[in-house]
Amino acid sequence: MAPTQFTLPNLYAMCPLEGSTSEHYEKAAAESRAWVNNYHLFKGAKLAFFLQGNNELLVSHTYPYAPFAQFRTCCDFVNLLFVVDEVSDEQDGIGARATGEVYLNAMRHPDWNDGSVLAKMTLEFKQRLLEHAGPNSYRRFLVHCADYINAVAREAELREAGEVLSLADFEPLRRENSAIRLCFGLFETCLGIDLPDSVFQDRQFMTLYWAAADMVCWANDVYSYNMEQARGLAGNNIVTVLMREHAIDLQAASDRIGAHFGALMDTFVRTRAALRSFGSPALDAAVARYVEAMGHWIIGNLDWSFISARYFGAELPTVRATGVVTLSPRVRLDEDSDVSDDAEEEQEDASAVAREQIRA
Repeated sequence: MAPTQFTLPNLYAMCPLEGSTSEHYEKAAAESRAWVNNYHLFKGAKLAFFLQGNNELLVSHTYPYAPFAQFRTCCDFVNLLFVVDEVSDEQDGIGARATGEVYLNAMRHPDWNDGSVLAKMTLEFKQRLLEHAGPNSYRRFLVHCADYINAVAREAELREAGEVLSLADFEPLRRENSAIRLCFGLFETCLGIDLPDSVFQDRQFMTLYWAAADMVCWANDVYSYNMEQARGLAGNNIVTVLMREHAIDLQAASDRIGAHFGALMDTFVRTRAALRSFGSPALDAAVARYVEAMGHWIIGNLDWSFISARYFGAELPTVRATGVVTLSPRVRLDEDSDVSDDAEEEQEDASAVAREQIRA
């Protein structure tokens, strides 16, 4: 008999990092939300899903140190990613790649514009990003953009074929289609630094980098599993991969994610303490700030997951109190359906919690 519930791993117990939030949240969130809503991209249940995610609150927890302009740019980027992700989730491989190419062309080429809403949004985001991004970080950001789009298209192809990858094949794909490398790529813009490529070629630094990125990805997948299985999108989730590869049940997969997160955290803490000098006090200080920014993403992702209604919806208080997730029946987000009163009330409740969290 298939399980109806599972218990989340207690990732907080393994995380010595302290979370914080941004003083710019309320103003920047309102501006960025208005920016997205101005395009009227979502309606019905899709709109409710967008609202309950409270993407800007994620930015508050993961970039709490960013000045206002850079913080607003990060809010716009996370909302733009939501647009790309939601559109591509409904497409086959060819369609997802075409959607991705619109985003990628707008990011790469100064004069490219096909007149689409996605192109216009991307160009507006790029303009704001270039006001603060250094040449090294922006060049790397474009590389990660291409890798992200390729991974999103590959995800759509796998979904179309009903194929679930092995763990060895899934992990590198997940690192790219999660967009975590793009989110890490905004660190330098927010911090006002522009690291040389030699830092990202350093084995020790990249051990830190991948440990942080994987902690975000694995935590995100176990938290989002119920939502994704309900929408028929669980093939691109480490929980499904582990269950298939090791012939284990849902609870055992959740437990394995907890154990792996703990091992990654040990690696992160140990490697951070032993990080070598990069040759100058100024560069060492910049690298240290980048590593600190990684830590904000790790703990910020955990905090947001239990404040936003994105993953747990109306069950958020219960999940937060007990750690137990009750599996939801299959649903489909119908763009033509009306936003329910319950969805609106859930969003208001989530927003109220968010405001209290910011002010605390």
